[in-house]
Amino acid sequence: MQEKPKQDKQPQENQTQENHAWSGRFNEPVAELVKRYTASVEFDQRLALFDIQGSLAHAQMLAACNIISAQDLTDIRHGLGKIENEVLSGEFVWSVDLEDVHLNIEKRLTTLVGDAGKRLHTGRSRNDQVATDVRLYLRHAIDELTLLIGSLQTALVDLAALHTQTIMPGFTHLQVAQPVSFGHHLMAYYEMLKRDAERLRDCRKRVNRLPLGAAALAGTSYPIKREYVAELLNFEGVCENSLDAVSDRDFAIEFNAAAALIMTHLSRLSEELILWMSPRFGFIDIADRFCTGSSIMPQKKNPDVPELVRGKTGRVTGNLVALLTLMKGQPLAYNKDNQEDKEPLFDTVDTLIMTLRIYADMMGGITVKPEAMRNAALQGYATATDLADYLVKKGLPFRDAHEAVALAVRYAEQRGCDLADLKLDELQLFSKLVSDDIYAVLTLEGSLAARNHIGGTAPQQVEAAIARARKLLANKA
Repeated sequence: MQEKPKQDKQPQENQTQENHAWSGRFNEPVAELVKRYTASVEFDQRLALFDIQGSLAHAQMLAACNIISAQDLTDIRHGLGKIENEVLSGEFVWSVDLEDVHLNIEKRLTTLVGDAGKRLHTGRSRNDQVATDVRLYLRHAIDELTLLIGSLQTALVDLAALHTQTIMPGFTHLQVAQPVSFGHHLMAYYEMLKRDAERLRDCRKRVNRLPLGAAALAGTSYPIKREYVAELLNFEGVCENSLDAVSDRDFAIEFNAAAALIMTHLSRLSEELILWMSPRFGFIDIADRFCTGSSIMPQKKNPDVPELVRGKTGRVTGNLVALLTLMKGQPLAYNKDNQEDKEPLFDTVDTLIMTLRIYADMMGGITVKPEAMRNAALQGYATATDLADYLVKKGLPFRDAHEAVALAVRYAEQRGCDLADLKLDELQLFSKLVSDDIYAVLTLEGSLAARNHIGGTAPQQVEAAIARARKLLANKA
C-alpha cells in the first residue's frame, strides 16, 4: 500500500494558472472534485525514479542535438539529482493539484533551476513520457521477479533432492493412480516455474522498446535522436509507430497474463499443501511461522499462507481482465482511460513479489512425513497398471490384460487386501501367465524403478532432473 502523498500546504497565488501546463486554454479552474478524481499522483509517484531516469536521458539527447544548451543540461542534471535524493529520503512534497508524478517533478525542477526546467519537456509529451516510465518500471520488476522465481525453484529442487526415493500416491481425479517419487512431484512445479521464467524473459523483450520521441501521438518537429535515448536507457530498440507508441499497453497485458499463470501454478501447489497438511492426508507439516490458530478451537493450525496465495490468484487474474477490458474500446491514440492501467499493474507486481518471496521461505520450512505418504500409496491398488504391463510383456494383448487386472482388483477389494497380498494361485485365476516373479513388480519400489526414462518417476531419473535443474539455475545466477 502506497502512503498518501504529502500535501503542499503553502498557498500559491493563482495556483491553477501556476500548476497546470494547459491552464492558458481555460477560463475557469478545474473543480476540486475533478482534480481529485483525475489525479494519479497517489499511486503513480512510485514511477518517480524511473521518470527521473527517462528525463535525464531525454535531456542528454536534447543537448547532443543542440536543442537545449550545455548549461541547461548541467542545471537539469543538478536539479533532478536533488529531486531524486528528496524522493529517496521521503522529503519530496507531492501535490494532488499537480495531478501526476510528471508535473510534480517538473514543477519542483523548475523551482530549483528555473528556465532550464521548463525546457526539459521540449520534444516530448506526457503521453510518451508515461509510456516510457511504465516500461522502465516494468522492466525493473521483471528482472526482480525472475530472480525470485529462481529462488523458489531452488527451494523446490533442494526439497526434491531429499526425497527422490520417498514414495507417495500419484493422483488423477484425486483418486490414487500410480506411485510416484515425492521428489518427482515437486519437480513438476519446478518445470512450471521454468516456463514462467521463460515467459517473463520473452515478455521483457517487448517491454524493452522506447516510446519516448513519439510525443503526443504524431512525433515531434524537433531534430531528435530516439535511438540515442534508447541506447542511454538500455532499450533494445524504439517503438516504430508514434500512434502505437503512446497508446500501446500490450506489454502490460502480456505481463499480467504471465503473472496470472505464475499465480495459478502457485495456487495449484497451495491447494496440494493444504490437502497434504490435513490430518486426512498427513503428508507434510508447514512451519508454524506460516500458519495461524483459531480464536475458538485451540487445536487448530491453519495453513493461512497457501490459502491466501490461492485467494490472491483471483486478484491477479482480475487485474488481467481489468486491463483487457480497459483497452478493448479505445480508439487511437492516447486516452485518459490509460491512467487506469497503473493500479492493476502495480498491484500485480506487488502481489507477485511478496508471494514469491514468502513461498520460497515456506518451502524451506516444510516437514515431510514419508511413512504417511507410503501408507497412502499402498491404498487404492496403485500398482494395478504394473500388473497389466507385466502381463503385456508376457504376451497378453493390453486390453485383455486390462480386463484381467480389473477382475483381480475387484477380487482383492472383496477380500480387503492389496494385489501384492494375494497368493500366487489366486493371481493365476486371472491369468496363467502370472508366475512368482510378479511380486517384485507389485512393490511400490518396483513400480517406481520400472519407469526409468527421461521424465519418468524412477529415482535415478528424478536425480538426473535435479542435476539438470541445478545446472540451469547456476548458469542464470
